[in-house]
Formats: sequence, structure tokens, C-alpha cells
Amino acid sequence: MHEHDVIVVGAGGAGLRAAIAAQEAGADVALVSKLHPVRSHTGAAEGGINAALRDGDSWEDHAYDTMKGSDYLGDAPAIETLCQDSPQETMQLEHWGMAFSRDDDGRVSQRPFGGLSFPRTTYAGAETGHHLLHTMYEQVVKRGIRVYDEHYVMRLAVTDHEDPEDRRCRGVVAYDIKTGDLNGFVANNGVILTTGGPGQVFDHTTNAVANTGDGPAMAYRAGVPLEDMEFIQFHPTTLPSTGVLITEGVRGEGGILYNKDGERFMFEHGYANNVGELASRDVVARAELDEINAGRGFEDDYVLLDMRHLGEERITDRLENIIHLSEDFEGVNPLEEPMPVKPGQHYAMGGIETDENGETCISGLYAAGECACVSVHGANRLGGNALPELIVFGARAGRHAAHREKGESQIKTGPSAKTEDGVVDTPVTPGAVGASNEDVVADGGALLDAPAGEVVNRAVEQERVRVENLMERDGTNHAEIRADLQQTMTQNVNVFREEAGLKQALRDIRECRERYQDVAVSDPSRTFNTDLIHTIETRNLIDLAEALTLGALAREEFRGAHWRAEFQERRDEDWLKHTMVAWNDGRPELYFTDVILEGENKTYEPKIRSY
Repeated sequence: MHEHDVIVVGAGGAGLRAAIAAQEAGADVALVSKLHPVRSHTGAAEGGINAALRDGDSWEDHAYDTMKGSDYLGDAPAIETLCQDSPQETMQLEHWGMAFSRDDDGRVSQRPFGGLSFPRTTYAGAETGHHLLHTMYEQVVKRGIRVYDEHYVMRLAVTDHEDPEDRRCRGVVAYDIKTGDLNGFVANNGVILTTGGPGQVFDHTTNAVANTGDGPAMAYRAGVPLEDMEFIQFHPTTLPSTGVLITEGVRGEGGILYNKDGERFMFEHGYANNVGELASRDVVARAELDEINAGRGFEDDYVLLDMRHLGEERITDRLENIIHLSEDFEGVNPLEEPMPVKPGQHYAMGGIETDENGETCISGLYAAGECACVSVHGANRLGGNALPELIVFGARAGRHAAHREKGESQIKTGPSAKTEDGVVDTPVTPGAVGASNEDVVADGGALLDAPAGEVVNRAVEQERVRVENLMERDGTNHAEIRADLQQTMTQNVNVFREEAGLKQALRDIRECRERYQDVAVSDPSRTFNTDLIHTIETRNLIDLAEALTLGALAREEFRGAHWRAEFQERRDEDWLKHTMVAWNDGRPELYFTDVILEGENKTYEPKIRSY
């Protein structure tokens, strides 16, 4: 049993920043991560950090751009917090030694990005996330913060109160990959989930293999609602063969998209008459697929991204790693010919419902980064807004968890925030197949106000039973189930969505659930058992795929990244609200909460979003 004041689960950008902030606030902090911190997926972030740093720019303009980009589904308190805090957090990174790119006059460089009214994306070449990770990991080492790397967190230890808003998170259970032990971690003050996104729900994704939505799935089963899960960002420029990301920085520097007919289609076909390739990501991704579906793509699969006109010196200075990615994965030298690109799953706007301090409806449980939904991105994230989210809300969650302050938040969480019940017509019954100890985490049992150690020990024993069952029986390999899940999600819950396809996805997800009842771990070893880890991750993917698809079927409108064939307009009168899915005794419960458009000094009025 390990004991600390604050346990941070996940050691990417949000986790590292949360740990530093909690330590600065005087807490004894530990990072628990299934990866070494500098192997976290934040390292794959290329483009930059949006921050209003220069004369002529302002946090208010940044906030307006973000709200517009969100298609007016973002919450103003979260958006304004992001835009107000990002300049100071970005400068803090620079003071810690982050090697930002520089202009000739010595100032940190900023480039244009899609959906921004000012070139406010601060960057380090095309490797911003890599530099961010290493900079903050240096601070973690310097401060002596304990890191339990290669520890896979499988379960939250939560009290048994029937009402989620009465529950308290007392710690976590983790599998020590090196020894095979199941260990309990007691958190005296709080647990912060910073586990990243659920990209492995899809089979063509920019996300790492480790991005399996562990945090949202654990929080969901513990009683925390998942918010706006239907809003998935498909990045316009990924390499067709692998899903590897080609940064928006290429277009920010002046890269051009062409179709098979040699047309600069963003302008020539009217998708974004004013800004072309620098429209928001959802607009560009749909435009590319429209071109491909109309027969104007290459091999009916991709379009071309050309940056040759920028010149070798500029490309090598600002986008050098893009040359290597294109050459290594597509065999194309972008200094000599255009790169093939197509949309790929990239980012989840939705996630664990939190307030602007990162706290969930369960006392002592926090979340930050892509696994969380505060909601700063609404229906569509602007490029360059993910990294400031990590550092801004990671820091706020860390400070809040360390002090356990109960300051009044403007964003309400939990079932008490419900404004409307939700109804969705599903072809199958969603949720658990039969009862099992991981389907009902808190059920009004005996451990209500028990000591933290007792709650954690109970969770360890529950997890031990689950692992032993998986290890000792014969059955289906999880990989078959995962592959089928990814295939139906990519086919039916992609950029373009139709009712029949969404219902088929729910049928397929149900079948995956039923098959998972017979899943077994084929690797008998107790140490370095990645088969065990992947088997548990697959259960998490099933839960999140279902929540995502339920939200997509329920939301009968076209907003941001959510396109429905049957509903081709944004319908503010009916759908200016957040979609919530809560795990209620093993059954998803759908309901809605209000969007907050009232900011510090203004109310954001929904307008037609055009670029």
C-alpha cells in the first residue's frame, strides 16, 4: 500500500503540470503512469500553444475565437479561464527552459492557425509537445516528485454512497507491470485523472496505442457523468497509411490543399472563401471527404498537401520533423512533391465532466486534459488549444486537489445539474451484460465513511478477483473484439453519420460486450503482461464507444464536428445543451445540462459560423 496526499494518474502534459502545481502548494504528490512520462502521447503534439502574448492581441479575442470554434457549445467560464491563464502558463514554460522557436528580434515565434483571428500559436518547431513534456519532466525530477512509471491503474477506490455526489474517491488500484503485483494507492486529498483520450476506439487515428480512455471509463463506472462524448475531432491532415499526424502548422505556414483536378478546393469550391486552408478543423476535414466522395480525390482516398513553395530553409527551420514523417511513412519527400493526407480521428472534445477547477461530482476526484470535459472546446476544438488546456487546467486541478479548497465554481457538475431527461431510441439494450464486480462500483454497500485504507483495500481485492478470472480461464482473445469494435466505429461513427449506421454501431458494440464476457488472457506470465493490460483496456473502449454512439444518435442536429445526414442545420432552440451519459447500476442514463454562455464581461450570442 502506498500513501500520498495527491495521486496523479497519467504523466503526460496535464499530469506533469498537475503534479508540479500540487507540490508547489505543499502536497506530497505521486505520479502513477502506465508509461514513462516522456513516452506520453503529449509528445506527439506538433503545432503549438495558443496564448495572447503580443500587442494587438487579447485574451478576449482568443476567447471569442474559441467560443466560435466550439460552435457555441463551450462554457464561457472555462473558455475565459483558458484564455486568461494561458499567457502566464506559457511564459512559465519559457522560464523553465522550454526551447520555443524565436523570431529574429528574439521574441518567441507565433504562427497562424485555423479559426484564429490573430497569429497566436506559440511553438517549438513542429515538436512543441515533445519539448513541453521534457521541460516539465525536468521540473518533476528537480522537485523530487515520486513517479511510479509502468503502473497501470485499473480501478478507482470510491465509497459506497448511492448518490454519486455523496461519494468520495480515496485512491486507486494499479498493476505493477514490472512485478505483477496489484498495489493500492491511498490519496489523502485527491486523485487527478490525466490519462488522455480514447483514440483507440477508432482504427485510423493519430493517437498512440496507449490512448484507450482508461480515465474516462473508470470515472464513468464510478458514477461520474461523461459529457459531450459524441464530439470527436477528425484532423484534416493525417498520413493515409498510418494515421500519423501532419501538423496544422504546415497550413499555418502557408501549405495548400489540392484535389485530383489541381484545384485549391477550399477556395474554388466555396468551403471557406475567406481563409481557405485555415478554416477550423471540422470544416476542412468535411471538405476533404466531400472532394474524395465526389471523385476528386487521389485513389479515392486522399488529397494532397503542398508546402514546396515555402522553400527548404523555412521548412527545415519550422517544420523539419514533417519532412522525416512524410519520407519515413509515405516515401514522399515534401521538399520535392506534395504529401498525401486524409482525415483521421484525432481528439475527443468530450470526456469526464468537471468544473473549472478540474473537480468532478465525486469529492476528491479530479480530471484534466483530453480525458476531461470542462467544457472548453464544445463541439469543435481549435488547433493550438489542446496544450494550453493541459497546462492551465492541470495546474488548477493540482492546486485545488492539494488544498481541498471548496471555492464556488460557476460550472455545476453531477446529476443535480440536470436540466432535462434524455431519450434515445436504441435497437439494443445498452450497458452491462449481467452483473459483475466492475459494473457497479458504488452501490450503497457498507463502505460509506470507512477509512481510506479500507476503501482502497476492498478495491484491490475486487480487482484481484477480476484479474485472476481473466488469467485462469480459457476464452476469446480481446484483440478480435477490439478490431471489430474499431471497424464499426470507423465505418459508422466517423465524420459523416447516419441514423442507420449509428444504430448498427450500437448493435455491434452490444455484440462486443457479449463476447467480452468470455474474454481471457492467453499470456500466463505475471510480469510485463501486456495481454492483461490490453484486455482491460478493451473493456474501457467498449464502454466509451457506447457512450459516444448514444450521444451521437441522440443529438439530432449538425454542430461542430457532429454531422448528421438527417439533420443538416444547427438547432440552437433544441440542442444548445450538453449531452450527459451516466453509468447507473450498469446501465447508461442519458440527460442534458445547460450551456453557459455568460462570460465575465459579456454574453456570447450564437452566430452563424463561417470562415
